[in-house]
Amino acid sequence: MSLSRPESLVGSEVKGLSVGSAVAEGAAEQTGPPQVFDPYDWRSVRAQFLLSPDLAHLSNFYFASNPTPVRDAITRYRRAFDENPHDFLDDNMFRRDEDMLWRSVCAAAAEYVGGQPSEIALTSSTTMGLALFYNGLRLKPGQEILTTTHEFYPHYEAIRLATEKWGASMRKIPLYESSLNFSADEAVDRICAAVRPNTRIVGVPWVQSGTGVRIPVAKIAAALTGLNRNRDEEDRILLVVDGVHGFGVVDEDVAKMGCDFFSAGTHKWILGPRGTGIAWAKADNWALVQPTIPSLMTKETADAWRQDRRPVGPTEAAWVSPGGFFAYEHQWATVEAFRFHRQIGRKRIQDRIAELNSQIKEGLAAMDHVTLHTPLDPELSAGIVCFDVRGYKPQDVAQILRTNRVVANSTPYGVPHVRLSAGIVNFPEEIEMALRVIRSLA
Repeated sequence: MSLSRPESLVGSEVKGLSVGSAVAEGAAEQTGPPQVFDPYDWRSVRAQFLLSPDLAHLSNFYFASNPTPVRDAITRYRRAFDENPHDFLDDNMFRRDEDMLWRSVCAAAAEYVGGQPSEIALTSSTTMGLALFYNGLRLKPGQEILTTTHEFYPHYEAIRLATEKWGASMRKIPLYESSLNFSADEAVDRICAAVRPNTRIVGVPWVQSGTGVRIPVAKIAAALTGLNRNRDEEDRILLVVDGVHGFGVVDEDVAKMGCDFFSAGTHKWILGPRGTGIAWAKADNWALVQPTIPSLMTKETADAWRQDRRPVGPTEAAWVSPGGFFAYEHQWATVEAFRFHRQIGRKRIQDRIAELNSQIKEGLAAMDHVTLHTPLDPELSAGIVCFDVRGYKPQDVAQILRTNRVVANSTPYGVPHVRLSAGIVNFPEEIEMALRVIRSLA
């Protein structure tokens, strides 16, 4: 995109900025001799990534760079497949049940969410998990899915397609008028007030990617539990969560939040391989789901086919895990991403991300020409910061930042905003670099 003359001048005013020394030190570690990983040293954490040291990578919500242990695992599995694809796949997917490597992925994911391996289905993305939930939950004609006006396209579209399939309806409500002044209690009250007798599912994001607002999932779940006390089981309100922008950021056990279904890609904040994700639900809720795609991760459905009968028993998570041959070197290497998080510590990761993004928010809030859309309170946000710059289109601000070696973007919503996002690969110097560019736009 070409820049107008004023935008080009702004770029020239800040072209002397350089990426912080802390990042440069991390890059030096990458190109030098192998270093022992110290999970308590943020420079050592940064050195595990191959991110270009010439850029301030402040779009961590998008697509993760993989740390060393994840890259190494992908390489090991890929080499084994290339050397003997038949035996390596057969030995690790189909021969002995206890040797199936996907079980290790489920176990690692279950430990992270605070649940059981049998509650995890493996997917390729948040989108796939949401589609499997909504397409598989048998809605009755006349029932509705209540969602918000803050959903990202895949969540909205998964709901729309499901309601058309089942003869149900969809209704959207706003949870706030001002994202900056977001109130968790008000959001809960709005959902409760909007629930009708025919409401079967409530779908919400954990963190709204267009504003950075963190939705109080646990409070919503508790409120819906109260509303469900007077409902029959087949009319119980189910809570579905698009959780990708809280998963890997917020120090909270998904399995204890109270939601019924949770979907998240693991190639964003979890720092896992591309094309990987998980879907979580408890056994009683999986039993409500009709599988959409034939699975290769369950013995029962395959045995039923061989014996020319229907599968016996309620649906399990493994039945919903999509079959077909995946990029298994990526799927199986997800174990290392969860291990990397455990080494650093989920609480430390949350605190680091909150600290860096608070620096972004506070810096932006102090600028008269900037409108901040993300709550300042870390309890009401996560790792995404959205804002506008007076006199500039969000897309142009993102381009100016990129021209000045700060990786940013604009949100792909009907009303776009500029979006920055700091993660555990970042340092305060990089954030100040971005803030200086934005200050120059006054």
